[in-house]
Amino acid sequence: MGMNITFDTASAEKVKAHMDDNKQLLLTFEDGVGKYSQHAMIHMQVQFTINIVDKDAPVEGYNAVVHSNIGDLLIKDYSAEDLEENMSIKFNAHQGTLQLSGDGGLIDDNVGFIDFTDKNGIKNNPAK
Repeated sequence: MGMNITFDTASAEKVKAHMDDNKQLLLTFEDGVGKYSQHAMIHMQVQFTINIVDKDAPVEGYNAVVHSNIGDLLIKDYSAEDLEENMSIKFNAHQGTLQLSGDGGLIDDNVGFIDFTDKNGIKNNPAK
């Protein structure tokens, strides 16, 4: 079976605007582990970030896959503990944020978005 995320139209457009065949998607659990994690858990809530990296970028530790309607996302297998089988990402236009939910409710109300293939990608991350 496996996990699946459905991006709504607005969130899909936001992410796909940065994608091409030479890039891949990661869903990073922000635990301070690995080259793409921005910080350890300083907040009490679970935090995830959608990352875009080059297709040939090193992705050690990203050893599981979440399927989505805009392509597969690689995750660290242990972060699956905080995810659910069926999830959705919606763009909250009011706050300009991405929200990750599962069948059990909200998982992260401010999902980060970093395009590591863009030199300003980290600076433009909406989740601070």
